[in-house]
Amino acid sequence: MERNVTVIPARSRMELHRTKVETKKIRVAAYCRLSTDNEDQVHSFNAQVSYYTDYIEKHEQYELAGIYADEGISGTNVKKREQFKRMIRDCEQGLIDLVITKSISRFARNTQDCLEYSRKFKNLGIGIIFEKEHINTMDSTGELLFTILSSLAQDESRNISENCK
Repeated sequence: MERNVTVIPARSRMELHRTKVETKKIRVAAYCRLSTDNEDQVHSFNAQVSYYTDYIEKHEQYELAGIYADEGISGTNVKKREQFKRMIRDCEQGLIDLVITKSISRFARNTQDCLEYSRKFKNLGIGIIFEKEHINTMDSTGELLFTILSSLAQDESRNISENCK
């Protein structure tokens, strides 16, 4: 019985380094939002911005595409969320590959907006990672869970508004 042997030549360190450098990094943006200007929440807002800056910079395969942060803005409507709208424009221009945010309620508290923008991003090939819920919109199982949880975020916002009134 004759053996068929394939010889795989070793690669030099220079070749390995060049391959590593040529690997395209994922351009990651973070979206942060606080719904009030309350002084107690300013620390939380700054902590979110700092956390995501560090988080993205520590991941070797990530490249920081930007931190988009709306402070003291409600998530029930996109109209006044200037940083959110800027992030959308940058996604449309191909400047972002992935968006990371703390939770669905930070992204939006309106089911329609949640679904509209997550689908828009998905059509552009851009995933959204919601850390708290462990959802990546590019996963097939994430879509159903995301839809349910975005509805709950909208309902929570409505309850808070009614309680305040």
